[in-house]
Amino acid sequence: MSRVIAIANQKGGVAKTTTAVNLGACLAMLGRRTLVVDADPQGNASSGLGVSPAKVSRSLYDVLVGGVPLRAAVVRCPWVEQLDVVPANLSLAGAEVELVGVAGRESVLARGLAEVKSDYTFILIDCPPSLGLLTLNALTAADSVIIPIQCEYYALEGVGHLLNTIQLVKRRLNPRLEIEGVLLTMFNGRTNLSIQVAEEVKKHFRQKVYRTIIPRNVRLSEAPSHGMPVVVYDPRSRGAEVYFELAKEVMGGE
Repeated sequence: MSRVIAIANQKGGVAKTTTAVNLGACLAMLGRRTLVVDADPQGNASSGLGVSPAKVSRSLYDVLVGGVPLRAAVVRCPWVEQLDVVPANLSLAGAEVELVGVAGRESVLARGLAEVKSDYTFILIDCPPSLGLLTLNALTAADSVIIPIQCEYYALEGVGHLLNTIQLVKRRLNPRLEIEGVLLTMFNGRTNLSIQVAEEVKKHFRQKVYRTIIPRNVRLSEAPSHGMPVVVYDPRSRGAEVYFELAKEVMGGE
């Protein structure tokens, strides 16, 4: 049975998409068949895996609003075997409005994923930077949540709201939902600020914080513009190494 993991934080720019793309690629390269579901209308996880949001015939929007079977929206990642994508594009931005009157609107994605769960070891959902209906669908469909937190000023701002939302979903919609782990990102070991923020996050979340820390890395920043995960773009880079380390940590919970 697959593990469904949402990657969520309503703050933008915390490496949610970077983590979905690169963790997904590493899990697949380590032999675990993986699906990345792009639930962000910007479609950056799709393009970061070499799938052009503008060129796909079906996307997550068609699954959530159009009743298309999720399997029909799956696209193979051109770079990595055993890695598939359910792409997103800007049409997904209208899904929250169109789903408002739908019964069980928070569970549409969960129902869609039910038909493909047996095909994958891991399903990763890249959430948008908000706590709207798309993120609620992701949390309702997920077994657990990875929370990326950047090692910068105001890092913990808004995390309390996310934790409250997770608890609300757990109480009312998805009792199995747990925090998979907290991931420190954009770490710069040369600055006191990064070190202080990392210590503060570890103090707050204790054993939930992954040992792997994602540093600031040029190759990691460049890879999306080439439509590749960093493990394909530059397999020897520090960015590639740390995401393989994270994948092994995540797999440790199999």
